[in-house]
Amino acid sequence: MQLTLTIPALLFPAVSLTMLAYNARYLAIAALIRQLHKQFEETQASPLKRQIESLRKRLNIIKNMQATAIASFLFAAVSMFMIYVEMNVWANVIFGISLIFLMVSLVLSLIEVQLSTRALGIQLKNMEK
Repeated sequence: MQLTLTIPALLFPAVSLTMLAYNARYLAIAALIRQLHKQFEETQASPLKRQIESLRKRLNIIKNMQATAIASFLFAAVSMFMIYVEMNVWANVIFGISLIFLMVSLVLSLIEVQLSTRALGIQLKNMEK
């Protein structure tokens, strides 16, 4: 397959939208952490400790999601440069690395969504009691 400038360029809007979604998740979790921190200082409740630990784990996953998406974006740009300077073998290798980083980012996103859903399920069970 011949790699042209348009193929890596197709990743730019996809990765940009992914980064916006990741940033929105980060901001939502940051707001929740601030809220829980305030509640924890007032009550010192044990369930809040578990929620805060879960949020710390999710925050770390989101950080890694963002880092791998940025790496994907960067490698896509480098592969476009390699195409431009007609280093096609390197362009293919670097574009492949870009795709791998994007896939890792998406897998991390899936893991984070599952953790988020599990945490919401626990909250719903507590509300049913």
